[in-house]
Amino acid sequence: MQDFRNLRVWEAAHQLSLKTYRLTATFPPDERYGLTSQLRRAAVSVSINIAEGCGRGSDADFARFLQIAIGSAFEVDALYLIAKDLGYVNPEISDEFVSLLHDVKRKLNALLQTVKSTAKTSSLANS
Repeated sequence: MQDFRNLRVWEAAHQLSLKTYRLTATFPPDERYGLTSQLRRAAVSVSINIAEGCGRGSDADFARFLQIAIGSAFEVDALYLIAKDLGYVNPEISDEFVSLLHDVKRKLNALLQTVKSTAKTSSLANS
């Protein structure tokens, strides 16, 4: 078990959540319970699943929560594209947001590979 606050990927995911709230603050009011809510929930889900996975007892559990976080990051990506295509995205925030999102996805994949490798080595050592 480790403290999620010490993970760079969690910090990046946390920043993604904050940027998502800023990004969606300018969406039309009629999207409050639609796209705004979905995008915010998906972004928060990334950091929350990293944190929850850190609290689990095994690398296999942690890997499963990282996979869920990756799925949520892809959901953010798809929802962002919809918002952008609808003209809801402020161009000043757009490039920075996309860059951070891709950084989070890259870091999640790297950490997942490390955790899977550690889990595999542990299970071989226990056999």
